[in-house]
Amino acid sequence: MPLTDFGLDELTAYRPEMNAPEEFDAFWQRTLAEARTHDGAVKAERVTSQYALRTVEVDDVRFPGWNGEPVAAWLLRPAGAEGPLPVVVTYIGYSGGRGLPTDHLFWSAAGYAQLVVDSRGQGHDTPDLGMGDGTQWSEGFMTRGIDSPENYYYRRLITDCVRAVDAVAQLPGLDTDRIVLTGGSQGGGLALAVAGLVGDRAAAVMPDVPFLCHFRHAAQIAGEGPYQEIVKYLRWHSRHKVEPTLDTLDHFDGVHFAQRATAPALFSVGLMDPVCPPSTVYAAFNHYAGQDRTMTVWPFADHGGGCGSNPPAQLTWLRERGLAVQL
Repeated sequence: MPLTDFGLDELTAYRPEMNAPEEFDAFWQRTLAEARTHDGAVKAERVTSQYALRTVEVDDVRFPGWNGEPVAAWLLRPAGAEGPLPVVVTYIGYSGGRGLPTDHLFWSAAGYAQLVVDSRGQGHDTPDLGMGDGTQWSEGFMTRGIDSPENYYYRRLITDCVRAVDAVAQLPGLDTDRIVLTGGSQGGGLALAVAGLVGDRAAAVMPDVPFLCHFRHAAQIAGEGPYQEIVKYLRWHSRHKVEPTLDTLDHFDGVHFAQRATAPALFSVGLMDPVCPPSTVYAAFNHYAGQDRTMTVWPFADHGGGCGSNPPAQLTWLRERGLAVQL
């Protein structure tokens, strides 16, 4: 995949003028306040023996998300570790779910606890009970309920992701002062959204090749991936739904969340990424409100970013910020 976006010098200076909708903050305050009225106990069942693991303990977790609906997660931690442990809350890429605990062993191997959050309707363990709301034409999740911010799919998913941070306080052995948010692609966009919504409750955020950023620009230039769902939808509804659709998306744009996030942040970008074009990542990075922000650049990478090289880079960055596990 050749370079199809700006050069690196242009990217580092790319800071498009972007203003959130006037009701952006009120919309999210109302959304989260309503979700928290459906509070309930967080449930965790020890299932380590089902996966024949010896050095990692695994709990199958359920916590209340959007509308109080149960959201699935895995909690992994080093076997026999004495808490409280820093916890890496991990969000998942587009069309994926939490998978199996054996898919997520890096952070527990490094001594951290990890909460792996399922994505409603995308994973197998958390149904999207609100999927009948709003727009009926939907090729994927990007246009589900896109007729209004109230009905849009990502209102429910982002709410679930914030409620995962709320759930940390009810899980024993976790350090609520050392919550790290991360994820790749969609997971990176979700981590960025949560960072903008939970404020100083996040000790750090690490969005890896983040999706869900700079929607209006991304829909025009992304050559592959889920942004194309928006393009196809607008191709069929171009006469009367372009601006209302883009207005809905403005309520969920990672750039606007970045403008409200202050935790130390480690972004990554692939300069040959056709799914999340580099300019969309840099738009969020250059608007990020926190002073401690770092970009890891993978010059010849596509949407895979740094692949297996990225987690060790994240681990080093966390240690430099005093978020290492005491061994």
